[in-house]
Amino acid sequence: MEKLFTLIIATENNIGLLNSVTIVFTRRKLNIKSITASESKIKDVYSYTIVLNTTRELIEKVAKQLEKIVGVFKVFVYEEHEIVHQEIALYKLPIEAIKQGVGIEKIVRLHNARILSIEPEYILIEKTGHKEETQELLETLEPFGVLQFIRSGRVAMAKPMKSLDIHLKEKEEAFDY
Repeated sequence: MEKLFTLIIATENNIGLLNSVTIVFTRRKLNIKSITASESKIKDVYSYTIVLNTTRELIEKVAKQLEKIVGVFKVFVYEEHEIVHQEIALYKLPIEAIKQGVGIEKIVRLHNARILSIEPEYILIEKTGHKEETQELLETLEPFGVLQFIRSGRVAMAKPMKSLDIHLKEKEEAFDY
């Protein structure tokens, strides 16, 4: 049975490594719903957060294959209940929306969003939350003429407390004979 999985992949920061990672998904005809790359708290270790729908069996095979790639330290596979996650969305509205007194400020507060910038031509709003929450705000703002909308990929942290530091240390010790 297919379900949503989040992979957190700890890697080196090498040119072409992200391409090598995504090829594994392409070869297995898996569609990535979201991908985010960033630095981690460990110097020179980077993190890819990848979200996709698949089966447990297939994601386990993919994780093992990913760990064979040079530059990949560890692949963590999580189901929804095992992580805490957020996305960020930005909305650009014409300045007329706020000038007409249509209650944009009230909508922003109601959705726990914030106004980032008010410019002569537009207003920029930011919302952090789950995809459903950012989508709901988009639908609420549509009547006011959304000029632009963009949503980031998922940023996630695992609920289990075994940190990446410990996993890397264990992996290093496994190679010390």
